[in-house]
Amino acid sequence: MKRFYQIVENYVFLIIAIVAYIFLLFVKNDLFFQSIKSFWSLSVEVFPVILVVFLCIFLTNIFIDEKKIGRYFGEKSGWASWALAIVLGILSAGPIYVWYPLLADLRDKGMENSYIAVFLYNRAIKPQLLPMMIYYFGVLFVAVLTFYMIIASIINGIIVNKIVEEK
Repeated sequence: MKRFYQIVENYVFLIIAIVAYIFLLFVKNDLFFQSIKSFWSLSVEVFPVILVVFLCIFLTNIFIDEKKIGRYFGEKSGWASWALAIVLGILSAGPIYVWYPLLADLRDKGMENSYIAVFLYNRAIKPQLLPMMIYYFGVLFVAVLTFYMIIASIINGIIVNKIVEEK
């Protein structure tokens, strides 16, 4: 019986959603079928992205070991690691949720939280949009803004690391 309660506790949201869908099926079945159709179309749309994420995680598990992550993004890594996290954050593309599982996997292998914060912060700098920004705001504004965003990302990374270390 204890095992049953443990399973229910782990899947409480799923159970609530299933009960809500069953209730909806009997109360307003047209809305039920519309929601199932929306769920299916969203699943078909997201599935390739999830597949790519799992492929990336699989490849990092094969080719990147804890020693390499610790050397490049661990406690004792230097300024080159900050620069690499900045550049990779700027060059990263696609939806942000794709990067979360991969970054979590890298953190489990020894990547410091500060580098994750820097990577995520620098995703706001989009190279493909810089020409348009320069057109509207000028080169000096874009250069200063980009520079300050990079500096702020490093400060943000240091602060995140200090806060997470304390907990």
